[in-house]
Amino acid sequence: PANDVELYYQIYGEGTPLILLHGGLGHSGHWTNQLSVLSEHYKAVTVDSRGHGRSTMSEQQISFALMASDIIALMDHLKIERAHIVGWSDGGNIGLYLAIHHPERLIKVVASGANFSPSGVRSDVGENQKFLSYVGDAMEDYQALSPDPANWDAFFGNIGQMWASEPDFTVGQLGSIAVPVLLLDGESDEAIYTEHTKEMASLIPTARLVFIPGTGHFGMWEKPAEINNAILDFLEP
Repeated sequence: PANDVELYYQIYGEGTPLILLHGGLGHSGHWTNQLSVLSEHYKAVTVDSRGHGRSTMSEQQISFALMASDIIALMDHLKIERAHIVGWSDGGNIGLYLAIHHPERLIKVVASGANFSPSGVRSDVGENQKFLSYVGDAMEDYQALSPDPANWDAFFGNIGQMWASEPDFTVGQLGSIAVPVLLLDGESDEAIYTEHTKEMASLIPTARLVFIPGTGHFGMWEKPAEINNAILDFLEP
C-alpha cells in the first residue's frame, strides 16, 4: 500500500538498493534487458507506477509529485533508507523530482530520456511511428496486466493531462540538485529535443551527460549493452 493505491513491485539481487522506474504508460517489465545485469551488482527493485502495469489507480490526477510520493512510501515499506534511482522517460522525471525534493533518500540518479518542462517534448512526437507503436503496445500490455483492464481510456487521458503541464521544474530547482545525476539519452531521441537535454545538463550542477549513438528514446531496448555499461560506469563508487 502507498498513499491511496497499491503498488506492484519485485526485488532482484542483493546489495545497495537500486530502484528502476519505467516510462509513462509502461510497466516494470520494460526493464528486462537491464535487470539481468544490474541485479548482479545491486538489490534491484522494479515497481509499476500508480495506474500502470499491475498497480492500482485512484480518482486522483496523476502527477510527478504524487508518483514520487509513492516511491518514498515504497522505500519506507521496504525499509530502504537511501537508493540509486534509474528512471526512463517519465521515470527519469520522477527521479529528478526526488533529487529536488527528497535528496536525503537518494545516492545517485540516472535519468534517461527525461525532460524538465513540456516544451522539451518534440512537437512531432505524435506522428512518430516508434512512439505510436509504443503506445499501441502499452495499451495491449495494460489490458493484460491491469487490475482494471477496461480503464485504459481514462488512464490514458489522465496521463495525457499530466504531460500537458508537467514536469515544470524551475531553473532554481534544477540548480539546487546536489545528488549526482546522469542524463542519458540516445543521439536521436524521438520524443525529447536534444537541445532540451543539453540545456538541462547545463542547469543541473551535478549532471553528467551521455548520448548513445545509433539510438533514440528507446535505447534501453535498441542498445541495451551500451545503456547498461553507461549506467554501471556512473553508479560505481
